[in-house]
Amino acid sequence: MRNINEDTITQAVLASMDERCDGRLRTIFTSLVQHLHSFAREVKLTEAEWFKAIQFLTECGHITDDKRQEFILLSDTLGLSMLVMAQNNKKPTECTEATVFGPFYVEGAPEYENGADIANGARGEPCFVSGQIRSLDGTPLAGAQIDVWQSDEDGFYDVQKSSENANSSVHQARGRLHSGHDGRFHFRSILAEAYPIPHDGPVGRMLEALGRHPWRPAHLHFMIKMPGYETLITHVFRDGDQYLDSDAVFGVRSTLITKWVKHDSGVAPDGSKVETPFYSLKYDFVLNPAEVPA
Repeated sequence: MRNINEDTITQAVLASMDERCDGRLRTIFTSLVQHLHSFAREVKLTEAEWFKAIQFLTECGHITDDKRQEFILLSDTLGLSMLVMAQNNKKPTECTEATVFGPFYVEGAPEYENGADIANGARGEPCFVSGQIRSLDGTPLAGAQIDVWQSDEDGFYDVQKSSENANSSVHQARGRLHSGHDGRFHFRSILAEAYPIPHDGPVGRMLEALGRHPWRPAHLHFMIKMPGYETLITHVFRDGDQYLDSDAVFGVRSTLITKWVKHDSGVAPDGSKVETPFYSLKYDFVLNPAEVPA
């Protein structure tokens, strides 16, 4: 492989791959190299621009830690996360639509019984959430595992808070519960509010350079698992939010938008007495049966 030039470099890279490498890996890298090289040729990429890109990716790596995943933010804001999700989550129209996972899910969220207050002190107006998990044929699904997480009224998830402001081991507005015998679930949390994705790093500077805002419309995250069914990763969005049509990560689906109903102080849906105005949210989820391997 001597005297390689701009016309022969692509084929040289492809030829360098060992034929014994994994077939899927070979397919992916063949296409990746071809598209990267085509991109560089199309825009006539300069050395200075190439080096800036290397610096940008390096900065994404440096800022990423166990509380912040800058590469997921990059993927989200470039629409890649939503594209991959859409390609891999084609369902019957009766099923609940999936959307992006986001960077703030964490393992080890606390387990709660139905009716519990998962806010656990998170700042925000009280909100009572309820719904039912069903199969495509309408059968209630008992025992479905429901992970839920959201930001507080200041736009921060619990994992974003520094040790100066909160004990990082204390989870707030996050938890796991299971649907009852009738497929129903209910819990208390806080009102979902719009918030900006972290924009004090390289992805934020990229958005600013492109004239884009970092805001996401108010939403509640759900991940629902049930044996025999496809895992559902989705959001429920708050109707009327100003960012529904300009979500920074392109995750909004019309079927996932619903109303948060405001109530005066008084008796809440769970029978408790609430001294301040509060909200309620009802949303049912329909899971898609998993394909049985042939």
